[in-house]
Amino acid sequence: MPIRAVLFDLGDTLVSYYQPSDFMPILRRSLDACLQVLGMGPLHGEARTDLIHQALELYQERADLAVWPLEERLRMLFGPHANLDTGLTERLAQAFLEPIFLTAQVQHDALPVLLGLERRGVKTAIVSNTPWGSPGRIWRSELARHELLTAVDAVVFCQDVGWRKPHPTPFRRALEMIGVAAKDAAFVGDNPVWDVEGAESAGLLPILLGGRHPLSMSGRAIIAPTLPDVLATVDQLNSTANTGPQPMLA
Repeated sequence: MPIRAVLFDLGDTLVSYYQPSDFMPILRRSLDACLQVLGMGPLHGEARTDLIHQALELYQERADLAVWPLEERLRMLFGPHANLDTGLTERLAQAFLEPIFLTAQVQHDALPVLLGLERRGVKTAIVSNTPWGSPGRIWRSELARHELLTAVDAVVFCQDVGWRKPHPTPFRRALEMIGVAAKDAAFVGDNPVWDVEGAESAGLLPILLGGRHPLSMSGRAIIAPTLPDVLATVDQLNSTANTGPQPMLA
């Protein structure tokens, strides 16, 4: 069947954020930003160490893939220090994410590839987990900042549906929003579990951006070395949909 839609992961696919080695410095800045929102100065010594340890204990995601919202984690971290109503919790969430947003680097091919798919009549969407189960509304503003929000037909973040990839629900919600069946759609991502296994579980054709992971994978994932190779893959799939063999699958 021809490809009528291509869904994309966000982090390390369309936009690169911080590297693993930067996690702890960014976490410290995120916590300091929250303390500033609360009108508290930076913590020092044992108090600072305790707060960082508490945050690290709250970093693990739930094994059943249910989203653990950032707002709940923030209430556990800062609730003992302040009366966190809804408005203040939202401000804390925004402050917590700002150091992450400052590291953003949009892939230079991201917008051209999305526009290229639009010109081909192929619908697009972004389906993404968010760090710490952070709110989709804040991430939509981040997409708008990079001109990505209006470049796709739909956006689904994990907190929108209550489940993280590789759970099939985020993929299926995006397909519902754009009106395309899973068998007519592909998903592009960089992670063999969240993106490849998740896409397969929802019935989409996985396309793994190559060069970041070993290619010894099960399933029917196509390897695309770069984002422009996604366009070439879609063109080949659609040109041979009814007349010839499919591209070699990994």
